[in-house]
Amino acid sequence: MNNLSILVVDDQSAHRDLCRGALEAAGFAVETAASGTQALERLGAGSFGLVITDQLMPEMSGMELLQGIHALQPRLPVVIVTAFGTVDTAVETMRNGASDFIQKPFTPEELLLVVRRVLEHQELVEEVRTLRERVGDLYRFDRIVSKSPRMTEIFEMVRNLADLDTTVLITGETGTGKELVAHAIHHNSNRSDQRFVRINCGALTETLLESELFGHERGAFSGAVQARRGKFEYASGGTLLLDEIGDISFAMQLKLLRVLQEKEIQRVGGNETIPVNVRILATTNKNLEQAIAEGAFRSDLYYRLNVVRIHLPALRERMEDLPLIAEHFIRTFCEKNNRKLRGIDRQAMNALMEYDWPGNVRELANVIERAAVMAAGDKITAVELPQRAARAPSTPSRPFATDVPFKEGRQQIISEYEKAYLTNCLRRHKGNIGQCAEYCGIDTKTFYRKMQEYDLDKRDFKQTEEIAEHNFAERS
Repeated sequence: MNNLSILVVDDQSAHRDLCRGALEAAGFAVETAASGTQALERLGAGSFGLVITDQLMPEMSGMELLQGIHALQPRLPVVIVTAFGTVDTAVETMRNGASDFIQKPFTPEELLLVVRRVLEHQELVEEVRTLRERVGDLYRFDRIVSKSPRMTEIFEMVRNLADLDTTVLITGETGTGKELVAHAIHHNSNRSDQRFVRINCGALTETLLESELFGHERGAFSGAVQARRGKFEYASGGTLLLDEIGDISFAMQLKLLRVLQEKEIQRVGGNETIPVNVRILATTNKNLEQAIAEGAFRSDLYYRLNVVRIHLPALRERMEDLPLIAEHFIRTFCEKNNRKLRGIDRQAMNALMEYDWPGNVRELANVIERAAVMAAGDKITAVELPQRAARAPSTPSRPFATDVPFKEGRQQIISEYEKAYLTNCLRRHKGNIGQCAEYCGIDTKTFYRKMQEYDLDKRDFKQTEEIAEHNFAERS
Protein backbone atom coordinates (compact mmCIF):
# COMPACT_ATOMS: atom_id res chain seq x y z
CA MET A 1 0.00 0.00 0.00
CA ASN A 2 2.82 2.43 0.87
CA ASN A 3 4.22 2.07 -2.65
CA LEU A 4 1.23 3.98 -4.03
CA SER A 5 1.75 7.48 -5.35
CA ILE A 6 -0.47 10.18 -3.86
CA LEU A 7 -1.31 13.52 -5.47
CA VAL A 8 -1.81 16.42 -3.03
CA VAL A 9 -3.70 19.45 -4.39
CA ASP A 10 -3.76 22.76 -2.45
CA ASP A 11 -3.23 26.37 -3.41
CA GLN A 12 -1.39 27.02 -0.12
CA SER A 13 2.21 25.79 -0.15
CA ALA A 14 2.29 25.35 3.65
CA HIS A 15 -0.54 22.80 3.54
CA ARG A 16 1.02 21.05 0.56
CA ASP A 17 4.31 20.76 2.44
CA LEU A 18 2.57 19.49 5.58
CA CYS A 19 0.83 16.71 3.67
CA ARG A 20 3.94 15.82 1.66
CA GLY A 21 6.09 15.56 4.80
CA ALA A 22 3.63 13.36 6.67
CA LEU A 23 2.99 11.04 3.72
CA GLU A 24 6.62 10.69 2.66
CA ALA A 25 7.61 9.93 6.25
CA ALA A 26 5.10 7.07 6.13
CA GLY A 27 6.68 5.72 2.94
CA PHE A 28 4.32 7.05 0.28
CA ALA A 29 5.47 8.62 -2.99
CA VAL A 30 3.98 12.12 -3.22
CA GLU A 31 3.44 14.67 -5.97
CA THR A 32 1.79 18.07 -5.50
CA ALA A 33 -0.27 20.51 -7.53
CA ALA A 34 -1.12 24.13 -6.72
CA SER A 35 -4.47 24.14 -8.57
CA GLY A 36 -7.16 21.91 -10.00
CA THR A 37 -5.87 22.54 -13.52
CA GLN A 38 -2.36 21.40 -12.56
CA ALA A 39 -3.84 18.37 -10.83
CA LEU A 40 -5.68 17.24 -13.96
CA GLU A 41 -2.47 17.66 -15.97
CA ARG A 42 -0.57 15.51 -13.42
CA LEU A 43 -3.29 12.87 -13.58
CA GLY A 44 -3.06 12.76 -17.36
CA ALA A 45 0.69 12.28 -17.24
CA GLY A 46 1.13 9.90 -14.27
CA SER A 47 -0.45 7.11 -12.26
CA PHE A 48 -1.82 7.75 -8.77
CA GLY A 49 -3.56 5.66 -6.17
CA LEU A 50 -5.15 8.54 -4.26
CA VAL A 51 -5.85 12.27 -4.57
CA ILE A 52 -6.04 14.63 -1.57
CA THR A 53 -7.48 18.01 -2.51
CA ASP A 54 -8.47 21.16 -0.67
CA GLN A 55 -12.10 22.15 -1.15
CA LEU A 56 -11.63 25.97 -1.23
CA MET A 57 -9.31 26.90 -4.11
CA PRO A 58 -9.45 29.74 -6.68
CA GLU A 59 -10.42 28.98 -10.30
CA MET A 60 -11.46 25.37 -9.61
CA SER A 61 -12.92 24.15 -6.31
CA GLY A 62 -12.26 20.75 -4.82
CA MET A 63 -15.81 19.72 -5.78
CA GLU A 64 -15.22 20.68 -9.41
CA LEU A 65 -11.89 18.87 -9.38
CA LEU A 66 -13.63 15.79 -7.96
CA GLN A 67 -15.99 15.77 -10.95
CA GLY A 68 -13.08 16.17 -13.36
CA ILE A 69 -11.16 13.32 -11.72
CA HIS A 70 -14.12 10.96 -11.92
CA ALA A 71 -14.58 11.84 -15.59
CA LEU A 72 -11.00 10.70 -16.20
CA GLN A 73 -10.65 7.88 -13.66
CA PRO A 74 -13.99 6.87 -12.12
CA ARG A 75 -12.49 4.48 -9.56
CA LEU A 76 -9.70 6.76 -8.29
CA PRO A 77 -10.36 7.58 -4.59
CA VAL A 78 -10.42 11.26 -3.58
CA VAL A 79 -10.13 12.77 -0.08
CA ILE A 80 -11.52 16.31 0.32
CA VAL A 81 -9.91 18.72 2.81
CA THR A 82 -12.56 21.03 4.27
CA ALA A 83 -12.42 24.05 6.57
CA PHE A 84 -13.27 23.65 10.25
CA GLY A 85 -17.00 23.51 10.91
CA THR A 86 -18.13 22.99 7.30
CA VAL A 87 -19.88 19.70 8.00
CA ASP A 88 -22.58 20.31 5.35
CA THR A 89 -19.90 20.74 2.70
CA ALA A 90 -18.19 17.56 3.81
CA VAL A 91 -21.42 15.58 3.58
CA GLU A 92 -22.10 17.01 0.12
CA THR A 93 -18.65 15.95 -1.09
CA MET A 94 -19.32 12.39 0.09
CA ARG A 95 -22.63 12.36 -1.74
CA ASN A 96 -20.84 13.48 -4.89
CA GLY A 97 -18.36 10.63 -4.80
CA ALA A 98 -15.54 11.62 -2.44
CA SER A 99 -14.09 8.63 -0.59
CA ASP A 100 -13.62 10.55 2.66
CA PHE A 101 -12.91 14.01 4.07
CA ILE A 102 -10.67 15.60 6.70
CA GLN A 103 -11.15 18.93 8.43
CA LYS A 104 -8.51 21.60 8.89
CA PRO A 105 -6.54 21.92 11.04
CA PHE A 106 -5.35 18.31 11.22
CA THR A 107 -2.29 16.53 12.53
CA PRO A 108 -0.03 14.26 10.45
CA GLU A 109 -1.41 11.29 12.44
CA GLU A 110 -5.01 12.23 11.57
CA LEU A 111 -4.09 12.58 7.90
CA LEU A 112 -2.41 9.15 7.81
CA LEU A 113 -5.40 7.56 9.56
CA VAL A 114 -7.78 8.85 6.87
CA VAL A 115 -5.41 7.91 4.03
CA ARG A 116 -4.92 4.34 5.25
CA ARG A 117 -8.66 3.92 5.85
CA VAL A 118 -9.46 5.03 2.30
CA LEU A 119 -6.75 2.89 0.71
CA GLU A 120 -7.77 -0.19 2.67
CA HIS A 121 -11.38 0.31 1.61
CA GLN A 122 -10.30 0.82 -2.00
CA GLU A 123 -8.25 -2.36 -1.87
CA LEU A 124 -11.30 -4.30 -0.71
CA VAL A 125 -13.43 -2.71 -3.44
CA GLU A 126 -10.90 -3.74 -6.09
CA GLU A 127 -10.75 -7.28 -4.70
CA VAL A 128 -14.54 -7.57 -4.88
CA ARG A 129 -14.56 -6.17 -8.42
CA THR A 130 -11.87 -8.64 -9.48
CA LEU A 131 -13.73 -11.55 -7.90
CA ARG A 132 -16.94 -10.53 -9.65
CA GLU A 133 -15.13 -10.40 -12.97
CA ARG A 134 -13.70 -13.86 -12.34
CA VAL A 135 -17.11 -15.22 -11.38
CA GLY A 136 -18.66 -13.62 -14.45
CA ASP A 137 -15.95 -15.21 -16.59
CA LEU A 138 -16.53 -18.56 -14.91
CA TYR A 139 -20.21 -18.54 -15.87
CA ARG A 140 -19.82 -17.40 -19.48
CA PHE A 141 -21.74 -19.71 -21.77
CA ASP A 142 -18.64 -20.68 -23.71
CA ARG A 143 -17.17 -22.09 -20.49
CA ILE A 144 -19.89 -24.75 -20.30
CA VAL A 145 -18.51 -27.69 -22.24
CA SER A 146 -20.98 -29.25 -24.68
CA LYS A 147 -21.64 -29.95 -28.33
CA SER A 148 -25.04 -31.55 -27.72
CA PRO A 149 -27.86 -29.97 -29.78
CA ARG A 150 -30.12 -30.06 -26.71
CA MET A 151 -27.56 -28.20 -24.56
CA THR A 152 -27.05 -25.66 -27.36
CA GLU A 153 -30.78 -24.96 -27.26
CA ILE A 154 -30.59 -24.53 -23.49
CA PHE A 155 -27.68 -22.06 -23.75
CA GLU A 156 -29.66 -20.01 -26.25
CA MET A 157 -32.70 -20.07 -23.98
CA VAL A 158 -30.57 -18.89 -21.03
CA ARG A 159 -29.15 -16.05 -23.13
CA ASN A 160 -32.65 -14.89 -24.01
CA LEU A 161 -33.83 -15.14 -20.40
CA ALA A 162 -30.84 -13.59 -18.66
CA ASP A 163 -31.88 -9.92 -18.76
CA LEU A 164 -35.54 -10.62 -18.04
CA ASP A 165 -36.96 -10.87 -14.53
CA THR A 166 -38.91 -13.98 -15.46
CA THR A 167 -39.12 -16.75 -12.87
CA VAL A 168 -37.36 -19.87 -14.15
CA LEU A 169 -37.85 -23.48 -13.03
CA ILE A 170 -34.78 -25.64 -13.73
CA THR A 171 -35.40 -29.38 -13.63
CA GLY A 172 -33.22 -32.43 -14.07
CA GLU A 173 -31.61 -35.31 -12.22
CA THR A 174 -29.09 -34.77 -9.45
CA GLY A 175 -25.69 -33.78 -10.81
CA THR A 176 -26.86 -32.46 -14.19
CA GLY A 177 -25.74 -28.89 -13.42
CA LYS A 178 -28.97 -27.15 -12.40
CA GLU A 179 -27.21 -24.75 -10.04
CA LEU A 180 -24.58 -24.03 -12.70
CA VAL A 181 -27.32 -22.92 -15.11
CA ALA A 182 -28.88 -20.77 -12.37
CA HIS A 183 -25.50 -19.08 -11.82
CA ALA A 184 -25.20 -18.51 -15.57
CA ILE A 185 -28.62 -16.85 -15.71
CA HIS A 186 -27.73 -14.49 -12.85
CA HIS A 187 -24.19 -13.62 -13.90
CA ASN A 188 -25.27 -12.83 -17.46
CA SER A 189 -28.19 -10.66 -16.34
CA ASN A 190 -28.54 -7.00 -15.43
CA ARG A 191 -28.60 -8.11 -11.78
CA SER A 192 -25.08 -9.53 -11.97
CA ASP A 193 -23.61 -6.79 -9.78
CA GLN A 194 -26.04 -7.73 -7.00
CA ARG A 195 -26.13 -10.81 -4.79
CA PHE A 196 -26.79 -14.35 -5.94
CA VAL A 197 -28.23 -16.14 -2.90
CA ARG A 198 -28.92 -19.88 -2.75
CA ILE A 199 -30.91 -21.78 -0.16
CA ASN A 200 -31.31 -25.55 -0.10
CA CYS A 201 -34.99 -25.98 0.71
CA GLY A 202 -34.65 -29.72 1.22
CA ALA A 203 -31.93 -29.47 3.87
CA LEU A 204 -33.92 -27.47 6.45
CA THR A 205 -36.91 -28.16 8.68
CA GLU A 206 -40.07 -26.17 7.96
CA THR A 207 -39.53 -23.82 10.94
CA LEU A 208 -35.90 -23.17 10.14
CA LEU A 209 -36.64 -22.71 6.43
CA GLU A 210 -39.27 -20.07 7.20
CA SER A 211 -36.82 -18.15 9.37
CA GLU A 212 -34.05 -18.46 6.77
CA LEU A 213 -36.28 -17.22 3.96
CA PHE A 214 -38.22 -14.45 5.68
CA GLY A 215 -36.04 -13.56 8.67
CA HIS A 216 -37.31 -13.08 12.21
CA GLU A 217 -37.84 -10.42 14.83
CA ARG A 218 -36.22 -10.41 18.24
CA GLY A 219 -38.04 -12.76 20.60
CA ALA A 220 -39.95 -14.49 17.80
CA PHE A 221 -38.87 -17.86 19.19
CA SER A 222 -36.46 -19.30 21.72
CA GLY A 223 -32.94 -18.22 20.80
CA ALA A 224 -34.01 -15.24 18.65
CA VAL A 225 -32.00 -12.72 20.68
CA GLN A 226 -31.96 -10.16 17.89
CA ALA A 227 -33.78 -9.37 14.65
CA ARG A 228 -32.36 -11.01 11.54
CA ARG A 229 -32.86 -10.51 7.82
CA GLY A 230 -33.90 -13.51 5.76
CA LYS A 231 -32.70 -14.58 2.33
CA PHE A 232 -35.41 -12.57 0.53
CA GLU A 233 -34.20 -9.33 2.12
CA TYR A 234 -30.53 -10.24 1.79
CA ALA A 235 -30.94 -10.97 -1.94
CA SER A 236 -32.99 -7.83 -2.63
CA GLY A 237 -31.98 -6.38 -5.98
CA GLY A 238 -30.35 -9.68 -6.97
CA THR A 239 -31.33 -13.30 -7.50
CA LEU A 240 -32.64 -15.91 -5.05
CA LEU A 241 -32.21 -19.57 -5.98
CA LEU A 242 -34.68 -21.91 -4.26
CA ASP A 243 -32.79 -25.18 -4.59
CA GLU A 244 -34.80 -28.43 -4.42
CA ILE A 245 -38.11 -26.57 -4.24
CA GLY A 246 -40.00 -29.86 -4.53
CA ASP A 247 -39.01 -30.81 -0.97
CA ILE A 248 -40.84 -28.02 0.90
CA SER A 249 -43.96 -28.72 2.96
CA PHE A 250 -47.48 -27.88 1.83
CA ALA A 251 -47.78 -25.13 4.47
CA MET A 252 -44.48 -23.60 3.39
CA GLN A 253 -45.63 -23.70 -0.22
CA LEU A 254 -48.58 -21.46 0.66
CA LYS A 255 -46.35 -18.92 2.43
CA LEU A 256 -43.96 -18.86 -0.51
CA LEU A 257 -46.84 -18.42 -2.96
CA ARG A 258 -48.01 -15.31 -1.10
CA VAL A 259 -44.54 -13.78 -1.32
CA LEU A 260 -44.34 -14.44 -5.06
CA GLN A 261 -47.77 -12.87 -5.56
CA GLU A 262 -47.43 -9.85 -3.27
CA LYS A 263 -43.67 -9.16 -3.66
CA GLU A 264 -43.41 -8.57 0.07
CA ILE A 265 -42.58 -10.57 3.17
CA GLN A 266 -43.23 -10.59 6.89
CA ARG A 267 -40.50 -11.64 9.26
CA VAL A 268 -41.35 -14.44 11.68
CA GLY A 269 -42.86 -12.79 14.75
CA GLY A 270 -43.32 -9.46 12.97
CA ASN A 271 -46.31 -7.49 11.69
CA GLU A 272 -44.59 -5.13 9.27
CA THR A 273 -44.65 -5.99 5.57
CA ILE A 274 -41.32 -5.52 3.82
CA PRO A 275 -41.22 -5.12 0.00
CA VAL A 276 -38.61 -7.25 -1.78
CA ASN A 277 -37.20 -6.95 -5.29
CA VAL A 278 -35.82 -10.39 -6.06
CA ARG A 279 -35.64 -12.54 -9.16
CA ILE A 280 -36.64 -16.11 -8.34
CA LEU A 281 -34.98 -19.18 -9.81
CA ALA A 282 -35.95 -22.65 -8.59
CA THR A 283 -34.53 -26.12 -9.12
CA THR A 284 -35.85 -29.60 -8.48
CA ASN A 285 -35.03 -33.20 -9.35
CA LYS A 286 -38.61 -34.26 -8.62
CA ASN A 287 -41.55 -34.67 -10.99
CA LEU A 288 -43.71 -31.77 -9.80
CA GLU A 289 -46.59 -32.69 -12.11
CA GLN A 290 -46.76 -36.09 -10.41
CA ALA A 291 -46.47 -34.43 -6.99
CA ILE A 292 -49.45 -32.21 -7.88
CA ALA A 293 -51.47 -35.26 -8.93
CA GLU A 294 -50.63 -36.92 -5.60
CA GLY A 295 -51.61 -33.79 -3.65
CA ALA A 296 -48.07 -33.12 -2.43
CA PHE A 297 -47.44 -29.89 -4.34
CA ARG A 298 -49.69 -26.89 -4.93
CA SER A 299 -50.63 -26.35 -8.55
CA ASP A 300 -50.88 -22.55 -8.07
CA LEU A 301 -47.29 -22.38 -6.77
CA TYR A 302 -46.17 -24.62 -9.62
CA TYR A 303 -47.62 -22.22 -12.19
CA ARG A 304 -45.94 -19.28 -10.44
CA LEU A 305 -42.58 -21.03 -10.61
CA ASN A 306 -42.97 -22.64 -14.01
CA VAL A 307 -43.19 -19.43 -16.05
CA VAL A 308 -40.24 -20.69 -18.08
CA ARG A 309 -38.87 -24.19 -17.65
CA ILE A 310 -35.39 -25.44 -18.48
CA HIS A 311 -34.97 -29.21 -18.32
CA LEU A 312 -31.39 -30.45 -18.24
CA PRO A 313 -30.85 -33.82 -19.87
CA ALA A 314 -29.04 -36.58 -18.01
CA LEU A 315 -25.46 -37.27 -19.06
CA ARG A 316 -26.49 -40.66 -20.50
CA GLU A 317 -28.82 -38.74 -22.84
CA ARG A 318 -25.96 -36.68 -24.28
CA MET A 319 -23.04 -39.08 -24.25
CA GLU A 320 -21.43 -37.24 -27.16
CA ASP A 321 -20.43 -34.64 -24.54
CA LEU A 322 -18.70 -37.10 -22.20
CA PRO A 323 -15.24 -37.10 -23.88
CA LEU A 324 -15.23 -33.28 -24.00
CA ILE A 325 -16.29 -32.94 -20.36
CA ALA A 326 -13.82 -35.59 -19.19
CA GLU A 327 -10.90 -33.91 -20.99
CA HIS A 328 -11.99 -30.56 -19.53
CA PHE A 329 -11.90 -31.98 -16.00
CA ILE A 330 -8.44 -33.45 -16.63
CA ARG A 331 -7.08 -30.08 -17.83
CA THR A 332 -8.60 -28.32 -14.83
CA PHE A 333 -7.10 -30.88 -12.44
CA CYS A 334 -3.67 -30.62 -14.05
CA GLU A 335 -3.70 -26.81 -13.89
CA LYS A 336 -4.62 -26.83 -10.19
CA ASN A 337 -2.18 -29.54 -9.15
CA ASN A 338 0.70 -28.99 -11.59
CA ARG A 339 0.30 -32.47 -13.05
CA LYS A 340 0.97 -33.52 -16.62
CA LEU A 341 -1.60 -35.91 -18.06
CA ARG A 342 -2.21 -36.34 -21.76
CA GLY A 343 -5.78 -37.55 -21.41
CA ILE A 344 -7.57 -40.90 -21.22
CA ASP A 345 -6.58 -44.06 -23.05
CA ARG A 346 -9.04 -45.79 -25.37
CA GLN A 347 -9.95 -48.66 -23.06
CA ALA A 348 -10.74 -46.30 -20.19
CA MET A 349 -12.77 -44.01 -22.45
CA ASN A 350 -14.76 -46.99 -23.73
CA ALA A 351 -15.53 -47.96 -20.13
CA LEU A 352 -16.69 -44.43 -19.38
CA MET A 353 -18.91 -44.44 -22.45
CA GLU A 354 -20.50 -47.76 -21.47
CA TYR A 355 -21.45 -46.63 -17.96
CA ASP A 356 -24.88 -45.02 -17.48
CA TRP A 357 -23.80 -42.27 -14.99
CA PRO A 358 -26.67 -42.10 -12.50
CA GLY A 359 -24.80 -39.25 -10.74
CA ASN A 360 -24.43 -37.41 -14.05
CA VAL A 361 -21.72 -34.79 -14.61
CA ARG A 362 -20.96 -34.44 -10.90
CA GLU A 363 -20.23 -38.16 -10.69
CA LEU A 364 -18.03 -37.90 -13.79
CA ALA A 365 -16.08 -35.05 -12.18
CA ASN A 366 -15.56 -37.20 -9.11
CA VAL A 367 -14.40 -40.21 -11.15
CA ILE A 368 -11.99 -38.14 -13.25
CA GLU A 369 -10.42 -36.42 -10.25
CA ARG A 370 -9.96 -39.72 -8.43
CA ALA A 371 -8.45 -41.35 -11.53
CA ALA A 372 -6.13 -38.36 -12.12
CA VAL A 373 -4.84 -38.63 -8.56
CA MET A 374 -4.22 -42.37 -8.95
CA ALA A 375 -2.75 -42.24 -12.49
CA ALA A 376 0.77 -43.69 -12.59
CA GLY A 377 1.49 -42.79 -16.22
CA ASP A 378 0.73 -39.85 -18.45
CA LYS A 379 -2.77 -41.11 -19.26
CA ILE A 380 -5.74 -42.29 -17.24
CA THR A 381 -6.30 -46.03 -17.77
CA ALA A 382 -9.14 -48.37 -16.83
CA VAL A 383 -7.08 -49.50 -13.82
CA GLU A 384 -7.55 -46.09 -12.18
CA LEU A 385 -11.33 -46.05 -12.69
CA PRO A 386 -13.59 -47.10 -9.79
CA GLN A 387 -15.28 -50.44 -10.26
CA ARG A 388 -18.68 -48.89 -10.89
CA ALA A 389 -17.39 -46.96 -13.91
CA ALA A 390 -14.93 -49.56 -15.16
CA ARG A 391 -17.63 -52.00 -16.17
CA ALA A 392 -20.68 -51.84 -18.38
CA PRO A 393 -23.91 -51.10 -16.50
CA SER A 394 -25.33 -54.52 -17.21
CA THR A 395 -24.40 -57.77 -18.91
CA PRO A 396 -26.24 -58.81 -22.06
CA SER A 397 -29.24 -60.95 -21.26
CA ARG A 398 -29.03 -64.56 -22.39
CA PRO A 399 -31.35 -65.84 -25.12
CA PHE A 400 -34.91 -66.71 -24.19
CA ALA A 401 -35.27 -70.28 -22.97
CA THR A 402 -37.68 -72.06 -25.33
CA ASP A 403 -37.00 -75.64 -24.21
CA VAL A 404 -38.71 -75.28 -20.81
CA PRO A 405 -42.36 -75.06 -19.77
CA PHE A 406 -43.99 -71.70 -20.51
CA LYS A 407 -44.37 -70.65 -16.86
CA GLU A 408 -40.76 -71.48 -16.05
CA GLY A 409 -39.44 -69.53 -19.07
CA ARG A 410 -41.63 -66.56 -18.24
CA GLN A 411 -40.42 -66.58 -14.63
CA GLN A 412 -36.79 -66.59 -15.78
CA ILE A 413 -37.39 -63.49 -17.92
CA ILE A 414 -39.25 -61.78 -15.07
CA SER A 415 -36.42 -62.57 -12.65
CA GLU A 416 -33.81 -61.20 -15.03
CA TYR A 417 -35.83 -58.03 -15.50
CA GLU A 418 -36.42 -57.57 -11.76
CA LYS A 419 -32.74 -57.99 -10.92
CA ALA A 420 -31.66 -55.56 -13.66
CA TYR A 421 -34.34 -53.07 -12.58
CA LEU A 422 -33.36 -53.22 -8.89
CA THR A 423 -29.65 -53.00 -9.74
CA ASN A 424 -30.18 -49.90 -11.86
CA CYS A 425 -32.40 -48.33 -9.19
CA LEU A 426 -29.80 -48.96 -6.45
CA ARG A 427 -27.08 -47.51 -8.65
CA ARG A 428 -29.19 -44.45 -9.49
CA HIS A 429 -29.96 -43.71 -5.82
CA LYS A 430 -26.50 -44.70 -4.52
CA GLY A 431 -27.84 -47.50 -2.31
CA ASN A 432 -30.43 -45.36 -0.49
CA ILE A 433 -33.19 -47.89 0.16
CA GLY A 434 -35.81 -45.29 1.13
CA GLN A 435 -35.34 -43.37 -2.12
CA CYS A 436 -35.31 -46.59 -4.14
CA ALA A 437 -38.56 -47.82 -2.61
CA GLU A 438 -40.22 -44.44 -3.20
CA TYR A 439 -39.00 -44.39 -6.82
CA CYS A 440 -40.29 -47.94 -7.42
CA GLY A 441 -43.60 -47.28 -5.69
CA ILE A 442 -43.22 -50.12 -3.15
CA ASP A 443 -42.56 -50.20 0.59
CA THR A 444 -39.03 -50.59 1.95
CA LYS A 445 -39.79 -54.05 3.42
CA THR A 446 -40.71 -55.37 -0.02
CA PHE A 447 -37.62 -53.74 -1.56
CA TYR A 448 -35.34 -55.38 1.04
CA ARG A 449 -36.98 -58.76 0.41
CA LYS A 450 -36.38 -58.42 -3.33
CA MET A 451 -32.74 -57.47 -2.71
CA GLN A 452 -32.23 -60.60 -0.61
CA GLU A 453 -33.91 -62.69 -3.31
CA TYR A 454 -31.37 -61.49 -5.90
CA ASP A 455 -28.38 -61.30 -3.52
CA LEU A 456 -28.00 -57.51 -3.84
CA ASP A 457 -26.08 -55.53 -1.21
CA LYS A 458 -26.66 -51.78 -0.89
CA ARG A 459 -23.01 -51.28 0.12
CA ASP A 460 -21.99 -52.17 -3.44
CA PHE A 461 -23.78 -49.07 -4.68
CA LYS A 462 -22.67 -46.52 -2.11
CA GLN A 463 -20.60 -43.58 -3.40
CA THR A 464 -18.42 -42.22 -0.64
CA GLU A 465 -16.57 -39.70 -2.77
CA GLU A 466 -18.98 -36.83 -3.36
CA ILE A 467 -17.90 -33.47 -4.76
CA ALA A 468 -19.32 -30.30 -3.27
CA GLU A 469 -21.58 -28.21 -5.49
CA HIS A 470 -19.34 -25.14 -5.47
CA ASN A 471 -16.25 -27.21 -6.44
CA PHE A 472 -18.06 -28.65 -9.44
CA ALA A 473 -19.23 -25.18 -10.49
CA GLU A 474 -15.65 -23.92 -10.20
CA ARG A 475 -14.40 -26.68 -12.48
CA SER A 476 -17.06 -25.95 -15.10
